[in-house]
Amino acid sequence: MADLFGGAAPYYARYRFRHPEPAIGHLAEAFGADSTVLDLGCGPGTVAIPLAGRVREVLAVDPDEDMLAEGRRLAARRPNVRWIAGDSERLRELPAFDHVVMARSFHWMDRRAVLAELDALLPPDGVVALVGPAVDHPELPWEPAMRRVRDAFGINTFTARNSYQATGVPHEAVLGGSPFSVLGRARFEQRLTYDVAAVIGLQLSYSYTAPARLGDRLGAFTEAARRALLADHPPGTWEVTTVTEVLTARRPPGSP
Repeated sequence: MADLFGGAAPYYARYRFRHPEPAIGHLAEAFGADSTVLDLGCGPGTVAIPLAGRVREVLAVDPDEDMLAEGRRLAARRPNVRWIAGDSERLRELPAFDHVVMARSFHWMDRRAVLAELDALLPPDGVVALVGPAVDHPELPWEPAMRRVRDAFGINTFTARNSYQATGVPHEAVLGGSPFSVLGRARFEQRLTYDVAAVIGLQLSYSYTAPARLGDRLGAFTEAARRALLADHPPGTWEVTTVTEVLTARRPPGSP
């Protein structure tokens, strides 16, 4: 995991879609203000930083030191975020927490094993929350042009081994078959504007086109992307609607 996003941290922090404020508020309401929340696979704090203003403390855990460093920089005014190097296989080494949130990180994990481990660690009222693009999120308008560029560079879009796309089993089904089987779902939309520089920055935030993976082809890739994007859409700006889904999962009432 620590090697998947080499060089991507600043691009991830700047260009990945922000979660809408109502989605963060929904999470905070599910957790409660007097709670310690584990953000597992936190990246540069996309969830941890805005959530920290609404809960007692966030444990921001990620295996990538560059992501953690970027998060610390961005969260200089959030003393209630603890940045911790770790992953889903070392949960018992972490300080105690009341709830857990995972964003896109969940599709990199052994989902069922992680939920079983969380069942042993979370208090009876503990909530497991997932936040990220909805399964039916529309394709981004620049994706056809970027696919052609990736094909020209021989880059296969890397799909996380436990993602819905790879397994055909959505996160919701995995949660429903776990101890945290009482599910809630909320969807949030927002309208964003991206220009060519932002679209290219977004590409460099992905595992399959992270700067370290591109290596000495980075300059050629970004120039090819710029040309393809402008050839496909000369205005060079795109209006997109993002659809963020928040899944909350609890144990059934009366569970041991």
